[in-house]
Amino acid sequence: MNGVDVYGEPDNNVMLYAAGLGADTAGTVAIVTGVLALALVVVNRPWRFARNVVTIVHEAGHAMFAVLAGRRLQGIRLHSDTSGVTVSKGKATGPGMVLTALAGYPAPALLGLIFAWFVSAERLSVVLGIAAVLLLGVLVMVRNAYGVFSVVLSALVLGGIAVFAGPGVQAAFVYLIAWFLLFGAVRPLFELQVKRRRGAARDSDIDQLARLTALPAFLWLLVMGVLSGTCVVVGGMLLVDPAVGPELVFGAGS
Repeated sequence: MNGVDVYGEPDNNVMLYAAGLGADTAGTVAIVTGVLALALVVVNRPWRFARNVVTIVHEAGHAMFAVLAGRRLQGIRLHSDTSGVTVSKGKATGPGMVLTALAGYPAPALLGLIFAWFVSAERLSVVLGIAAVLLLGVLVMVRNAYGVFSVVLSALVLGGIAVFAGPGVQAAFVYLIAWFLLFGAVRPLFELQVKRRRGAARDSDIDQLARLTALPAFLWLLVMGVLSGTCVVVGGMLLVDPAVGPELVFGAGS
């Protein structure tokens, strides 16, 4: 099988076909990796470890938007309790600070959606490349030992898959990453609300946004939830059903 169907349209599972897997098996891989990713998020023990990846992306989102807003990025710290902090200097108020504070929680879901789009567009190797660049960028800005350990460990796993795994395993791993980022963006929002109900986390991103904009923190939590939920729905469609391609979802071309 050459990865092109009888109508001349590119097949959305070309990497899986390269490993000798058919369309039915490719669909099964998408479902199985989705269930596995959901289990990593829902079950507490694996979540406590896997959440470090979500934190890396969360802080990378803060860092990227801080730079785009013209702020001076000072550094990133990742902690063993899976929390993190990104420090930047600039105006304490204004749109740039709002975007910087807003970027963290939706970042994993947005990255998961981007990865899902690349999967649908047959660019699975691009996902590994983007992940590598993201980890390198965070590593340069990390300012504590645990942060370095967390990023290096993630990079070693990514590098091992990219260098030693076959195309089929790489494809399954890319599906797993995309699913995990989509699902993994949702649970921290629930955890944040639970902490706030207990009187903790009063300096969270949504509380900072409330102080910056005079809008209630719960409204910002709702905005982040809608953003993340939308990414989960659209990204899930792209990953599960090859018929839902990037052209249909994003209106790119005909």
